[in-house]
Amino acid sequence: MKRGRLFLILSVLLAAASCSTTKLVPEGQYRLASNKITVEGDKRLSTARLYQYIRQQSNGWSPFLNIYNWSNGSGEGINAFWEKIGTPPVVFNPLLVDNSCENLKTHLNYLGYYGASVTDSVVIRKRKAYVTYRIHTGHRLRIDSLVFDVPGGEFMDEFYADTANLSVKTGDYLSEQSLENETVRGAEYFRNRGYYEFSKNNYSFEADTLGEKTILYYRIRPFGRNEIPDTSAVPAKYRFGRVTVSYPSDLPFRVSLLSQYNAIKPGAYYSENVVNTTYYRLSALSLFNQVNIEVSPADSAVVDCDIQVDGMDMVGFKANVEVSSNSSGLLGASPQLTFFHKNLFGGGEWFNLGFTGNWQIMPGTSVGSTELGVSATLSLPHALGYPISKIKGRNIPRTEFGASFNYQNRPEYKRNVANFSYGYSGQVRNNFFYQFYPLQLSIVKLYAISDDFVGTLLQNPYLWSSFFDEIDLGVGGTVYYTSDASIVPKSSYQFARLSLDLSGNVVSLFNPLLPSNESGQHTVLGLPYSQYVRGQIDLGKAFRFGRNESQALAVHLGMGLGRAYGNSSALPFEKQFYCGGASSMRGWQARTLGPGYSKDPGVFLIPSQTGDVKLELDVEYRFKMFWKLEGALFAETGNIWYAYAFKDAFPGSLAADWGAGLRLNLDFILLRLDAGFKFRDPSRDPGMRWIGPSGWLQRDGYAIHFGVGYPF
Repeated sequence: MKRGRLFLILSVLLAAASCSTTKLVPEGQYRLASNKITVEGDKRLSTARLYQYIRQQSNGWSPFLNIYNWSNGSGEGINAFWEKIGTPPVVFNPLLVDNSCENLKTHLNYLGYYGASVTDSVVIRKRKAYVTYRIHTGHRLRIDSLVFDVPGGEFMDEFYADTANLSVKTGDYLSEQSLENETVRGAEYFRNRGYYEFSKNNYSFEADTLGEKTILYYRIRPFGRNEIPDTSAVPAKYRFGRVTVSYPSDLPFRVSLLSQYNAIKPGAYYSENVVNTTYYRLSALSLFNQVNIEVSPADSAVVDCDIQVDGMDMVGFKANVEVSSNSSGLLGASPQLTFFHKNLFGGGEWFNLGFTGNWQIMPGTSVGSTELGVSATLSLPHALGYPISKIKGRNIPRTEFGASFNYQNRPEYKRNVANFSYGYSGQVRNNFFYQFYPLQLSIVKLYAISDDFVGTLLQNPYLWSSFFDEIDLGVGGTVYYTSDASIVPKSSYQFARLSLDLSGNVVSLFNPLLPSNESGQHTVLGLPYSQYVRGQIDLGKAFRFGRNESQALAVHLGMGLGRAYGNSSALPFEKQFYCGGASSMRGWQARTLGPGYSKDPGVFLIPSQTGDVKLELDVEYRFKMFWKLEGALFAETGNIWYAYAFKDAFPGSLAADWGAGLRLNLDFILLRLDAGFKFRDPSRDPGMRWIGPSGWLQRDGYAIHFGVGYPF
């Protein structure tokens, strides 16, 4: 049966690939099969972003191009269906080739390639047109000297104070692009120093290239390019005047907090950055449908500001249900219901009350588990103990309180887990994010443990030490950097995340005053406290390339290490690492890989393999397909280990997988479906660890995952 399904899939793919892609191209015309750009001259010129200046884009080849040609072109019945899901061929238009050459030449001049030329050649083969654009980069000019011509007085002083930050310097290549960038940068600089009416139109440049050297005249005028020249004028400097805040009368909100978040102060010099800071702060409260700040001149040296906010729904519910299955026949359902209030005490306090459930069953058996939880979080729009008035930037840290209670009923045991945390979260500039929790408390109480599970734990001292009743009191934090904080990045990006947890060190200072249990561990409230250090680091980078940056190569390296000491001989079970799942070693289901060479020891009827060392490397090739669909190919290697066994087991116990994925990119969210196939399974016998194609579709040879967002 499995071979039959594989044969059917291959047959469909073969039929799609063999169908003509020019069947529906009108007679005497050709399908534009490809555009290609070659560069002669400066090889540093990247062609990746030049393709967007070609007037007629090829859709290359994809199976959907063949599917479109399954139609007879009538647009009726089944033919309409093929045309709907397929991709129509692009009919070659030779007139657009000349236009593309002019577009490319104009852009090259903008980049500073003066004297550049673009020629084209068209090759027709089997009713397909292959177009090549050959770029001759010409010459580039370096700026030998800069001559400044700017208004005098205070403006001149502020200009020369900023010359170290100019983006146009001697020795740089001359280009319209660099000059345009300088006008944008410089105009922003002056608008942040009171020059409300100043813009990039106050700049003009003139290059003298007639001599042996290139002289660039850098001029600033107190009037714009399209204004009547007034040589006696000077750039005007403004101060903030009247500042008003208006909001709906039925908005239950403390006006005092709006005043605290408002960085615009009457009498201060106008600053565009201050206006943007106020806008960002008010928007970040997530309380208003719209925030609008209008700035208007009141007289020759004053601007008034009108801040308007519109209310939004403060209270609501969110519901979510996830359904999962794996190759072992385990079925799961995880419903979640959350009540939220965005303005609990009238000051922008976010409150969430959540109820979760998780049920897993194995049909035909008595194996199953139930997990029920309730959680509450309260987030305050300021840092307790630190006044908002002292924060100069746009990002206001938040204070967070969290509490949860979780009931777990598994075949092996029943237990309760209670958590409480207090901490701060925030952002530094646009790229750095942090969470710091000076208090993290977790209490685990195990009861109704099965006799079989007790026997298993007695044979595994490490698991025994990590599993029983405990109190975990410590500190923790995460620092995260990303070059692109958008939900679905559209360009190259990189990120780094570092997490650190320390537990039990403060409590250990009171050991002489604390009672001990029969194992010699000091206890708090009758429970031994955990003492450990745990760190994890994740590094990732995605390189965009190809025409219109339609392809990407993403790489991720993840490392984790935990060590128990003092009052503990093992990490708490909740703090141990695991592999497998939608974003980690996708050839395995979550918590089914490792540790090391280990096979599933049957400790848990529902898999839950963990370790205190983790190492993983992931590589993924991403490419656009059609419409909003994207494809991916990936390969991964990694595993988890117990620290005491790592030295002997690494690298021989590394696991490996490969797979393919399909993504639906809706810009505001990305839905992902991945199929991972085991390539090397260290839990198998030594001669059977490498797995070939015949084993990929076996019951234990693959895993299917659904996820949201890129895996890394």
